[in-house]
Amino acid sequence: MNRLVVMKFGGTSVEDAVAIERTARIVAGRVAGGVQPIVVVSAMAKVTDLLISAANIAARGDRASALAITERLRIRHKDAATQLIASARASAAPAAQQDHEQIGAHAWIEAEFDGLDEILRGLAAVGELTPRIADMVVSYGERASSRMIAEAFVRFGLKAVHIDARHCIVTDAQYGRAVPQDALIEQRLHQHVVPHLAEGRVPVMGGFMGSTEQGVTTTLGRGGSDFTAALVGGGIDAGVIEIWTDVNGIMTADPRVCPDALRVKTISFEEAAELAYFGAKVLHPATILPAVKKNIPVLVLNSRNPENGGTRITALAARCRSPFKSIAVKKRLTIMDIVASRMLLSHGYLRAIFEVFDRHKCPVDMVSTSEVSVSLSVDSNDKLPAIAADLSKLADVKYEGRKALVCMVGENIRGQNGIAARVFQSVRHVNLRMISQGASEINMSFMIEEDDAEEAVRSLHAEFFSDPDPEIFDVEARTKI
Repeated sequence: MNRLVVMKFGGTSVEDAVAIERTARIVAGRVAGGVQPIVVVSAMAKVTDLLISAANIAARGDRASALAITERLRIRHKDAATQLIASARASAAPAAQQDHEQIGAHAWIEAEFDGLDEILRGLAAVGELTPRIADMVVSYGERASSRMIAEAFVRFGLKAVHIDARHCIVTDAQYGRAVPQDALIEQRLHQHVVPHLAEGRVPVMGGFMGSTEQGVTTTLGRGGSDFTAALVGGGIDAGVIEIWTDVNGIMTADPRVCPDALRVKTISFEEAAELAYFGAKVLHPATILPAVKKNIPVLVLNSRNPENGGTRITALAARCRSPFKSIAVKKRLTIMDIVASRMLLSHGYLRAIFEVFDRHKCPVDMVSTSEVSVSLSVDSNDKLPAIAADLSKLADVKYEGRKALVCMVGENIRGQNGIAARVFQSVRHVNLRMISQGASEINMSFMIEEDDAEEAVRSLHAEFFSDPDPEIFDVEARTKI
């Protein structure tokens, strides 16, 4: 039996001293159960957003406001460290020892944030925020949280050790969305992590960040701590990867939109990846890839409700009598219509269009074509005018924002008669802008106005989850409400 378990805890699971202590109890429970954990942690909740804000403000020349943000973060981390020391040692250590530990914790926190402040002062002087510097700034959230949490684990009786993730997660130099180098990561993990596992220690590292082979700090993109956990799990051949968040797992829909949404007890890698890409925020889309390569199950669990079974993601989907497992929504999309009658049947026309998006590094979500036109959807961003300008050399271009993509995921949708009719009947009161069915056996999706998205999801949920399969969905939770 493989006892190695990678446990990733998100920002809300480590947002303050109370949450960190709760996380320590969860990890201690795993250790007591004979499991050997490797812990990956995010920055404390909202810290990454504040660091991004501080960097942008500094680059505009407002040094005082940027430093005011980091001062608040400095105080927040020191306060959390103080509370953790008091909680862990309340009945076991004299006040003098607590004071000594507090001085030590505050000293390294001060040193970390002093280093950050120096970067921000330089930014304010230069007035330019490069992607490389942005990655350096935002890495401070995970750098601080991972060390503080490792020290807290020790105080709560765990044999923990802090490991700088940048020594293990080797990437290329695409700052902001760096690409991991799997072979080097596996090599570094065996160098820096495996020896601690052999000694029964609990390694604790920050997620989201890595470094180039030359040691320059990089990041994996927003939500990248999930990705880190999967990379670590794949690199050491873990038995399972646990993603601890603040919800009970993957749900049939966003519970804020559908209060009667159900927990999905089991789902396939392929289905989970589709949901993650198309807007389900429980899991980062890239998380699934390393797990698929090594066929490592992924569990999505709730740190505020650790007794809940969560969602288990495995290679093969369990049979389900319901056509869909979940409904996801991706908002803030733009539809681009590209029309060129002069290019009718012209060889290379589609290639020329998509080369434009490739040059601008802009991914496309959905595509619909006819003899003379192409419609596609992309994330709304500041590159769209430049993309439209390049496309206008090939065709007439117009684009509309404030669109949403509704995605329904399930097993063998394409092979079930009458599913499309039920879908479109249930949303007959909503104007459908684009439709995609058949491109994937497990995904049916359509584009609508953003303002109509929540009503469409509620209508679909009422149609397809009124009689859920108890083998796949947590039906008992609905009966308890």
